[in-house]
Amino acid sequence: MALPASADVVVVGAGNAALCAALAAADGGASVLVLERATEAEAGGNSRFTAGAFRCVYDSVDDLRALMPDLTDAEVASADFGSYSAAQFFDDMGRVTEYRTDPELCEVLVGDSRATMLWMRDQGVRFLPIWGRQAYRIGGRFRFWGGLTVEAVGGGPGLIEALYAGARRRGVAIAFGARATALTVANAGVAGVRVRSEGGAHDIAARAVVLACGGFESSAEWRTRYLGPGWDLAKVRGTRFNTGDGIAMALAAGAEAAGNWSGCHAVAWDRNAPAYGDLAVGDGFQKHSYPLGIMLNARGQRFVDEGADFRNYTYAKYGRVILEQPQQFAWQVFDATTAPLLRDEYRIRQATRVCADTLEELAGKLEGVDAAAALATLQEFNAAVKRNIPFDPNVKDGRATDGLAIPKSNWANPIETPPFEAYQVTCGVTFTFGGLRIDRSARVLSADTGAIPGLYAAGELVGGLFYFNYPGGTGLMAGAVFGRAAGMGAAAFARERKG
Repeated sequence: MALPASADVVVVGAGNAALCAALAAADGGASVLVLERATEAEAGGNSRFTAGAFRCVYDSVDDLRALMPDLTDAEVASADFGSYSAAQFFDDMGRVTEYRTDPELCEVLVGDSRATMLWMRDQGVRFLPIWGRQAYRIGGRFRFWGGLTVEAVGGGPGLIEALYAGARRRGVAIAFGARATALTVANAGVAGVRVRSEGGAHDIAARAVVLACGGFESSAEWRTRYLGPGWDLAKVRGTRFNTGDGIAMALAAGAEAAGNWSGCHAVAWDRNAPAYGDLAVGDGFQKHSYPLGIMLNARGQRFVDEGADFRNYTYAKYGRVILEQPQQFAWQVFDATTAPLLRDEYRIRQATRVCADTLEELAGKLEGVDAAAALATLQEFNAAVKRNIPFDPNVKDGRATDGLAIPKSNWANPIETPPFEAYQVTCGVTFTFGGLRIDRSARVLSADTGAIPGLYAAGELVGGLFYFNYPGGTGLMAGAVFGRAAGMGAAAFARERKG
């Protein structure tokens, strides 16, 4: 499309947070232009690569049925959905971030989570329970665990498709292959965006700008500068376009940096996955069933408590631990007892997988691993399992090991029933935690003078919410909550500027 000369609100980025901002701004009566650096074929940011899970507050199954009207009586009868209170959400955010999360931003995230999900439903996004990945069927009944119950229909691609359809219905203009390079600033605040596209460089005037174009995880140089040595070797789970552009533009305009700049969301990712995400595979390169087995490094040693907590409270920090191992890899090992419980991502044809009928054979097939040490570790682990405690994957079952230097606190099943399976993983970076300081209304704050007039931010380039780790499903939820707030604020500010 030909770029217009102006718009009431310009949104930089085209993922979940950006599109929520665009829809909210359109709700507020603003003319909206979305600038997407990627081509249309690659558009959607990191959101398109996700499984589409959202963590939100709900008090009962009635709240879930309001969000998911297609939920049938039979499905409700077959599942224990439990509840997830605001207090639990606060506790999880505090615990996993070591109580560093910004209290005001956290309060907005938690308090607005359910209302934002209902608003997204009204914008055309459909949701369903996370059957299988967040609930195991035990005794004919699903039980949901870990505070994570809901995902978008169609996962990340389905979420983005629904948001794009909503934006088109609302008359939001979307320009692909349009890279924002700088903010234009006047005495009264932000006045627009400088853009580079096939047609050359353009200045687009705007009454308000929303930055929602991701963190800096796709820049090996920025990763090494801020995350530290070795992070240039990590793979990127999602888009190749999140290179810190929005952060750099805002800092140049006087914005204040905030958050955990040396931290990121990083997971166990197939060692032979490509350097950046593959939309044909999506989230399939992730390997998140490690609580059901054990992980071995190149020395043939365990290096982390695989059962310390539910997967969705540890997976975003264990990628860093894997990157710290010799040669930056590990093998996840399972036996026939737990293999049927592995998530679907273990069954993709691209998985780096070996199988064996004996532990000796398995140890010899683990490429890059000291086989003798691996066999000794497996045997030592098997001998340490407290077999008198029942195994239950739906709860923290306390089935632990005894006497190991690195314990396994839950779900400790001996690796002894053939056939055996192992999957080779490395570190996959999802998004970085450092970014811009915003207030409760998603206004970008200056290091000197309070809010920068006309500038808003949402999504992964916001700093202050996450430190060291994060609860699964919180990234998309935060993007939607603050994206909506940014769009509402930008539209209101644009109206004021119009007079």
